[in-house]
Amino acid sequence: MSLAAAIANRLRCWSFQIYACYRGTGARLTFIAEDWSEVRLKLPLSWRTRNYVGTIFGGSLYASVDPIYMIMLIHRLGPDFVVWDKAASIRFHKPGRETLHAHFLVPDEDLAAIRAALESSRSVDRSYTIELADASGTVCATVEKIIYIRRR
Repeated sequence: MSLAAAIANRLRCWSFQIYACYRGTGARLTFIAEDWSEVRLKLPLSWRTRNYVGTIFGGSLYASVDPIYMIMLIHRLGPDFVVWDKAASIRFHKPGRETLHAHFLVPDEDLAAIRAALESSRSVDRSYTIELADASGTVCATVEKIIYIRRR
């Protein structure tokens, strides 16, 4: 990554943190692709994210991943589309006892499938699954997001 690209990425990640509602989750975006096709985040176990029993609070787990796919699709599809979160579910597998990481992808194939589906339908729902895992790859929580998309 060139210095200019690294600086641009840093600014994108930093600008996301100025939103108080996201900053409150305790998570930090560590990478945002220039075209928003990929986002990575980390959610540390800290005084801000620790629950009563000393693990990462479930609300922080969910809130850290909540807006990401919607925002990615808004950026990737552009202003001719309406994009909204429609539904979500979270499944806890293990307590988060250390920093957790999540990886989000919206490849070009997804965009093509969305546009193709909207040729014959007023709206489309897309399902995305996010895993929050520790450094060893152990999944602590899985979040499923349903995103509603239609043309303006």
